[in-house]
Amino acid sequence: MTGERAFRFGVIGELATTAERLLATARAAEEAGFATFLLRDHLIAEPFGDQLAPLPALATVAAATTTLRIGTLVLGNDYRHPAMLAKEAATLDRLSAGRFELGIGAGWLREEYDRAGMPFDGAGVRIHRLAESLAVLKGLLGDDASSSFQGRHYRLDGLPNFPPPSQRPRPPILIGGGARRMLTLAGQEADIVNVMNSSVAGGVVVADPAMYAPAAVDEKLAWIRDGAGTRWPTVELSLVVNVVVTGERERAATAFARERGWDGIPAEAVLAMPSVLIGTVDEIAAEARERRRRYGFSYLIVGDRSLDAMTPIVGRLAGK
Repeated sequence: MTGERAFRFGVIGELATTAERLLATARAAEEAGFATFLLRDHLIAEPFGDQLAPLPALATVAAATTTLRIGTLVLGNDYRHPAMLAKEAATLDRLSAGRFELGIGAGWLREEYDRAGMPFDGAGVRIHRLAESLAVLKGLLGDDASSSFQGRHYRLDGLPNFPPPSQRPRPPILIGGGARRMLTLAGQEADIVNVMNSSVAGGVVVADPAMYAPAAVDEKLAWIRDGAGTRWPTVELSLVVNVVVTGERERAATAFARERGWDGIPAEAVLAMPSVLIGTVDEIAAEARERRRRYGFSYLIVGDRSLDAMTPIVGRLAGK
């Protein structure tokens, strides 16, 4: 990437399962200087806990805030036809005065598919379907009055594009992924790429410490770069980070590894992981700057359990 993007920060409302918690968390994030409030898209409690339906919940957040952007991290493509999703996304962008960011992925949680009675196709089929969905979404969120599309999974015949979104050429699209095919597609199509550390290729979350290491992150960035080609400098890179504010970095890093069952992983290896920020506020701020320089990550996201811990870092770095 050429140059460095200014930092911005997002918070995922994982504990926001009631209207009161949803609005309290969103307002706290806005006051603290976070750029975005994000929601996941899951039908079952595992592995992140119960979740509100993201789009109506985000509409509620938009109505209760003024500057906070809203987004999904990420919608499961198989759960919504892209024509319906485009209309909902455009409406949400319109009603929020251009504050919506559309995060989408191929869908991955096998148990969710099974319990909802949906076929869990192979990764190649799901990713191909996502690629078609992105073409449909970009058409329907663009400047034309109507859209047509002919693909293997979706077909549109002069479907009207109403309402037009506020953001032009359209709301930004975020794609999240951790494997080669997904990250290559993300490089080709996304405005923002969220790089996953854990593997979901088997339909469950596998948190292998090797995937958090610098070498693995470098490989994932290379896949994005290959997909992006000449548009690489325009891609914003995002990462969900774990934050521990402490004056005892090594002890906290050892505890971090132990809590995840990472036997034999030394503290120095944990501290080198790009998505792990441990130390004092000064140390974390310096580390975030260095990792932006080294990897390009400028859009850092935390779960709402870490909102308070992240707030002084947001105050130090947001917009810089």
